[in-house]
Amino acid sequence: MTRNPAVRDLTCRDCGDSFDPADATGPCPACGGHLAVTYDLDAVDVSTEAFADRRYEGIARYADLLPFAAETLVTMREGTTPLVPCPDLADEWGVGEVYVKDEGRNPTGSVADRGMALGVTAAAEAGAEDVALPTTGIEGQAAAAYAARAGLDSHSFVPSRATFDAKAMINVHGGDMSVVGGRYEDAVEAFAETVAEEGWHSLAAFETPYRREGHRTLAYELAEQLDWAAPDAVIYPTGEGVGLAGTAAGARDLAELGFVDEVPECYAAQAAGCAPIVEAFEAGATETEPWETPDTICGGIEIPDPAGGAEVLDAVGESGGGAVATVDRDVLEAAVDVAQSAGVELGATAGVAASGARELVERGELGADDTVVLVNTLTGNAEADVLRSHLMSKGI
Repeated sequence: MTRNPAVRDLTCRDCGDSFDPADATGPCPACGGHLAVTYDLDAVDVSTEAFADRRYEGIARYADLLPFAAETLVTMREGTTPLVPCPDLADEWGVGEVYVKDEGRNPTGSVADRGMALGVTAAAEAGAEDVALPTTGIEGQAAAAYAARAGLDSHSFVPSRATFDAKAMINVHGGDMSVVGGRYEDAVEAFAETVAEEGWHSLAAFETPYRREGHRTLAYELAEQLDWAAPDAVIYPTGEGVGLAGTAAGARDLAELGFVDEVPECYAAQAAGCAPIVEAFEAGATETEPWETPDTICGGIEIPDPAGGAEVLDAVGESGGGAVATVDRDVLEAAVDVAQSAGVELGATAGVAASGARELVERGELGADDTVVLVNTLTGNAEADVLRSHLMSKGI
């Protein structure tokens, strides 16, 4: 496996054992826990000026801080997405600045591209021929696209309620798709049974340690776009948790390297109808409990038993952030408000970042001098029908 020499090993967050990356590509061989890439940051020889010189290379510009060399990455120049200022929202909320990190501008229209670029690279480096994952939709679209680019076959297990567009694009990219009756947890069950039989390389969140690594780059971009200053708060729509966990890890790396002075407070934003991370955070728990009856229009984050629940709770706790849940109507109203005040097309699901931020302002957790970043995890076109239906319900 061609890897960055700064990579030290893969370490299990559950049992603490460490492994050579060439010998472990999935869960911990000792206990089945989640592996994480660990780095010797003292061995990283890179400057902020070097990133500026590579501005057109997408996330590959940060290869010095990633597991693989730039030339080995399966990439479509994902990343380098706009950080859009929203002064009207800042004035309305009474905070210093509001930005939307618009991940809808990625090649397949979602933040999932960052993680899939690294996950598929790892699969290709390991000699896999097939990759597979359970998905609410957008991750399967990204996996199919990057697998196609790498010459691999992809298999997505999708709940029947996933959006038509995501299911269509999985097929357009040549991906095999199993549509599973029921909700996401039913797709997870079908995936687990089939992967065990077929021996496919898993791209499921946290079963591969590499998807999280791709999401570190969001933190790197935020700091760079803010002239190497960390925002005060990052509000992240959260389902399985791989995006927030990766972003928080990237922010910690930047602080340890001395590129920024501090890490942002990270907040997991969820829909009130399925908020296991919020429930656990408010209870002071270190792990999540399955949400018994998930019920939200935000299908992309309707994850009743998130694989990364413990990692997210660690991340928000260590950063001084937290978790916030809002009801569906407020989520959709917030997404529309951002579109009509700032012109940015949030995915309906990503509206939890805006409605969550408003709730945090009302609680007094975001203040007058704070720089607040809302992560728009997917393009508004992906869930345009949901947003339009919300407007129609108001007689518009």
